[in-house]
Amino acid sequence: MKTRAIVILTVYALFVIAASWWMAQQSYSWFPPAAAAESKLIDNLFSIFTALGTMIFLGVLGPLIYSLIFHRAGRYDFSDGPPIEGSTTLEVIWTAVPILLVAGLVTASYQTYSKMAIRGPMELVHLHMPEMIQPAYADERLEPEVNLIEETASQPVEEIDVTARQWAWVFHYPHDDVTSTELHLPVDRRVRLVLRSEDVLHGFYVPAFRLKQDVVPNHTIDFEFTPIRIGTYRLRDSLYSGTYFAANQADVVVQSEDDYRQWLAAAAAQPPSPAYNQAAFEYARAGERAIVSGWKTVPPAPPPVVNYAPKQEPTSPPS
Repeated sequence: MKTRAIVILTVYALFVIAASWWMAQQSYSWFPPAAAAESKLIDNLFSIFTALGTMIFLGVLGPLIYSLIFHRAGRYDFSDGPPIEGSTTLEVIWTAVPILLVAGLVTASYQTYSKMAIRGPMELVHLHMPEMIQPAYADERLEPEVNLIEETASQPVEEIDVTARQWAWVFHYPHDDVTSTELHLPVDRRVRLVLRSEDVLHGFYVPAFRLKQDVVPNHTIDFEFTPIRIGTYRLRDSLYSGTYFAANQADVVVQSEDDYRQWLAAAAAQPPSPAYNQAAFEYARAGERAIVSGWKTVPPAPPPVVNYAPKQEPTSPPS
């Protein structure tokens, strides 16, 4: 009986390890296509969490089902169970193992976020200090593009000023003196965003980049990353910033170096004009209605004046 239990436990342990490894590999496909080199770091971290979560789940579920099937009491057995004394060794093991696992996850998470130079809202001492930013390092198991982090970290970066407001994103390219409500980035080149907020706390979040950075009022935050995939992605405000914060979105266009330079030249040739802003449009439409809701709201900031704004059709809010 004891030998059978050991064999079953060994086979099941191997199954748990294999299933955890398989789930960890599958987790890479649960996200949007990785569009920044740094996204590989987040994918790796999430893969580790998925593997450990699977291992713990199956490690608890399997013995529970086994006990219910093979060690359940008989239908009319109301006797007490055998007296079992506690095991000091087992208690030490099931106390030490979770502590080591949590310490390992904390260390891995801290190292990942340190390499990505993500700042929290309370980390105000080192804000706006580019020399504090450390480039992330590649994992040889991942796609070759991730090595661009190291290659581009020593090259001149493309610096872009990013202003968050209620409710719009405004991007300024100081070298060409171009302002836009659409973020354009060169592929395979290190980018430094200089993040500022005009009013409240905002969150710079691009799911395809796996990047989320708090934008703190009255402070400037430098944030670096390397786009690696040409395409159009979505920037969202990840923090609640008021009534129309859901409309505080913008497109992020990653282009080849030539297309990026052509866009800058074309945008610089356009005279500045007010850009369409969904929040301002909805607020103006709400003011035209005869029905008064009785709820106070925050008036949006005036539409930003920019050289370039994507073509958008106004959409009426639901009646």
